[in-house]
Amino acid sequence: MTAAAPAGSVPGVGDRAPDFELRNQTRERVRLSEVVRDRHALLVFFPYAFSSICTGELLEIQLNIDQFVNDRVNVYAISCDARHAQAAWAAHEGYRFPLLSDFWPHGEVARSYGVFDERSGMAVRGTFVVDPQMRVTWSLVHGPGEQRDIGVLHAAVKDL
Repeated sequence: MTAAAPAGSVPGVGDRAPDFELRNQTRERVRLSEVVRDRHALLVFFPYAFSSICTGELLEIQLNIDQFVNDRVNVYAISCDARHAQAAWAAHEGYRFPLLSDFWPHGEVARSYGVFDERSGMAVRGTFVVDPQMRVTWSLVHGPGEQRDIGVLHAAVKDL
């Protein structure tokens, strides 16, 4: 069975990135317009904590953390899971980057990026690079069950 298409339109390269403020797994507030002031943000929307594909993707990021968290870029993983589930998952897997909860209002940020699947209530695998001017400089969207290629993410941040 295939999932319904995500609601809303996906911001393209050159478009202004929707700003947001979400809490991470340790309850800290993260506002996109503040964190991109001095470096790019790699936004990695994912469907569910503890699911096999999502775990594999985020473990690949963790194993290559210096590529995705440095003085040029920082990674932010975003799902509609509750913060408590994300905190347990981050502790279990040892993630050293922010997991942001788009739980309530449910999927509001994912909707603004055009990657919220209304039928399933989850974010699909949308990936965006946002520059310090709040512009999208790269994006790629995968549907449910389609794993991201870590090599593509490396290429997206390589020349920042």
